[in-house]
Amino acid sequence: MKISNLIELFSILPEDEKIIVDVLRQIIIETLPGYCKEKISYNVPFFYGNKGICIIWPSTVPRGGIKKGVLLGFWYGCRLNDPDGLLSRGNNKQIFYKIYQTPEEIDEKPIKKLLEEAIRLDRTFKKVS
Repeated sequence: MKISNLIELFSILPEDEKIIVDVLRQIIIETLPGYCKEKISYNVPFFYGNKGICIIWPSTVPRGGIKKGVLLGFWYGCRLNDPDGLLSRGNNKQIFYKIYQTPEEIDEKPIKKLLEEAIRLDRTFKKVS
C-alpha cells in the first residue's frame, strides 16, 4: 500500500476512523504554528517542525501496531509533561500515544496542551535540512 495524499487515505478509511482522523487533524492544524507542516509519511498524516511532532495512525493502515481505532502519537512523547495522563507508553521508548475508538472520546484541551508543549520542545531542536 502506498498512500500519497489525504484523498487516498480518506478513500480507504471506514467512516468512524475518517471522522476521528479529521477531528484530530483539525485540532493539530489549529494549534501548530506556521513553521510546522503536514505530510503523508508511512501512509499516514505526519506533522513536523524542526523535527517530528506527532502522527495520526488509523488502524486500517497497516504497520501501526493497533487493531482498532486511531492512534495519536507524539514523536517525543517521552519528553513531554503529561499532567492529564492522556498518553500511554506502550512498547516504544520515544513515541507516547493515545488511541481513540470514537470521536466522542476526543477532548481537545489535553491534546492542545500536549501540542503546545511539543512545539516548545521542537523549537529547541535544530532545523532538519
